[in-house]
Amino acid sequence: MAAFLFRRVLGMILVLAVVSFIVYLVFIVIPGGDPAIRIAGRTATQANIFSIRHKLGLDQPFYVQWYDMVKALFTGTLVSYSDQTNVVSQIWQGLPVTLSLSIGAGIIWLGFGVLVGVIAAVTAGKVSDRLITVLALIGVSMPVFWLGILLRYALAEQNSWFPDGGYVPLTQNPAQWFYHLILPWLTLAVLFIGFYGRVLRSNVLDTINEDYVRTAKAKGLSPRRILVRHVLRTSLIPIVTLFGLDFAAVLGGGAILTETVYDLHGVGFYARTAIGNLDLPPLMGVTLYGALFIVLFSTLVDVAYAYLDPRIRPA
Repeated sequence: MAAFLFRRVLGMILVLAVVSFIVYLVFIVIPGGDPAIRIAGRTATQANIFSIRHKLGLDQPFYVQWYDMVKALFTGTLVSYSDQTNVVSQIWQGLPVTLSLSIGAGIIWLGFGVLVGVIAAVTAGKVSDRLITVLALIGVSMPVFWLGILLRYALAEQNSWFPDGGYVPLTQNPAQWFYHLILPWLTLAVLFIGFYGRVLRSNVLDTINEDYVRTAKAKGLSPRRILVRHVLRTSLIPIVTLFGLDFAAVLGGGAILTETVYDLHGVGFYARTAIGNLDLPPLMGVTLYGALFIVLFSTLVDVAYAYLDPRIRPA
């Protein structure tokens, strides 16, 4: 296990280095990607542009620019080109919002996804299975931004049943924290519930026909115990993979549309602002922040595999 974790740490460092290099390369080669031109303004002279480029270190070789930016990011000294704010501080400031949104939505979509999948598998071919299938397809097909706007308009702006966006810190008022996040949680979770339910239904139906399940039935075990102890445990392996990667993506800024619709100033909202300004330092920070979570949760998924299926435990 120690060797496995060591290889994962080395892989994490390599992935972060490659991702940061690609982000920097793409940003530099796109039209209008030179920060010095945007900072100098439309009426700037070439002398102004060269002065800004020298101040930012953009007149150095490409690999030196990339190294200096990554070094500044990990030492906490990287600042935005547009407003000169510290990138790491801005990410930390938005992290509680994104954590609150991601954890709450993750609990909802995982819990209801498993419940929907099990019900659909147990009642396969019946009316409830067909109804769940239709609802799952509707949920998967609805764009997050459209659903969020619809829920906010119908339940917050027209009827005032829920707050009209915004965020209240958990430490300030737990009840208002929960109340303000109900609609964002539901908006973000709907897409995943339908997809997880369909995947789990298929896995359960496939696992039911395995030899060890038939052996458990021949031993006289109760259907409930067979479902929970034998069928569901194996069927959850793909769900663990999906949840680990999806949760990491959402936590790493993947909830950008939900945060924008509900005016939640989290990491995703910060990324949207940086994209709008073509501001490289925040984009680099958010990208590496997201990549870190994806690699980390990928490792946790592998560890969860070992718990769910001893046959794939690393030596």
